[in-house]
Amino acid sequence: MHNTLSIDVATGLIPGVRQVLSPHFDQRPPGVLPELMVVHGISLPPGEFGGPWIDRLFTGNLPAAAHPSFAGIAGLRVSAHAVIRRDGAITQYVPFAARAWHAGESSYRGRAACNDFSVGIELEGSDETAYAEPQYRSLALLVRALCSAYPSLSIERLVGHSDIAPGRKTDPGPAFDWPRLRALLA
Repeated sequence: MHNTLSIDVATGLIPGVRQVLSPHFDQRPPGVLPELMVVHGISLPPGEFGGPWIDRLFTGNLPAAAHPSFAGIAGLRVSAHAVIRRDGAITQYVPFAARAWHAGESSYRGRAACNDFSVGIELEGSDETAYAEPQYRSLALLVRALCSAYPSLSIERLVGHSDIAPGRKTDPGPAFDWPRLRALLA
């Protein structure tokens, strides 16, 4: 666990964290900067933590036969900019200046297609399981680093997936402690 994080704006990468680059990304529309940070929750298989499955999903090689829940998602072309594991370890999948495919059909304050202008941060967890303290600390460090690297971002524009895709998505869910995160960012 780091005490500080920085982002190399030239590459969009966080030096010193694990990099597993996903093929599931493309460039943001011309002139569009990241303006929103979206917090997600992910567990593969559902409710289970650890293992190689998030890497496998975001790199396009999740074996459909490895678990019954994988059959419907194995072929998806999805990614996030970063994942924060239960122990607070960060893995980066997509450079922050690029467009990760994390939000799906989404809208923020009347603006559709949130992937175009957002950063997607997945926390290993589920709607029903409390997120771990190291995850909150790493998320706060990452949010601060993002706001420092990209002046177009601010802690006021930090939302859950459920906020931009209501009725379709519930993550990070009721188990996510927004007040705890806000206190760490204060």
